[in-house]
Amino acid sequence: MKKLIAFLGLLVSLTTSSYAALDVGDAAPNFTAQAALAGKVYKFSLADSLAKGPVVLYFFPAAFSVGCSIEAHEFAESIAKFEALGATVIGVSSDDIDTLGKFSVQACQGKFPVASDNSQSIMKSYDAIMALKPDFANRISYVIAPNGKVLYNYQSLNPSRHVEKTLAAVKDFSKAHP
Repeated sequence: MKKLIAFLGLLVSLTTSSYAALDVGDAAPNFTAQAALAGKVYKFSLADSLAKGPVVLYFFPAAFSVGCSIEAHEFAESIAKFEALGATVIGVSSDDIDTLGKFSVQACQGKFPVASDNSQSIMKSYDAIMALKPDFANRISYVIAPNGKVLYNYQSLNPSRHVEKTLAAVKDFSKAHP
């Protein structure tokens, strides 16, 4: 029984590691991707968004799954707070753009974009691929400063604290950079 518990602990640690690949202060990899906002597809550019202020970049496993829908809904409900601080929110998954177009309307309530990373190139550059399910993104959130440096990262498969934690990081940045 102790071996089983130890093995299950190892599995949990592999899928919910508290270490994100990019540490605070690291340069965030730049990217462009097809994204959907309120069902409309367009080209999202991290560089263009950073020119306007900080960016909350969050990776999620799969559109319309329970946890991802909860997380998207919570971001949508808080988007005015992020915008008041000059921040952009973008979600990224390996879902195709048609699926994300629907997700952007329903779960995201048309309030922020979600980008498709079918090739997983963005996910790889941010070390956001789930270890035990490599077809999916891990649930990792980054806050990126306008200078392209990582301000904050948070990794947990539980969607409940990503919005709270990233909003706090954006608030801290805004206080330090009025």
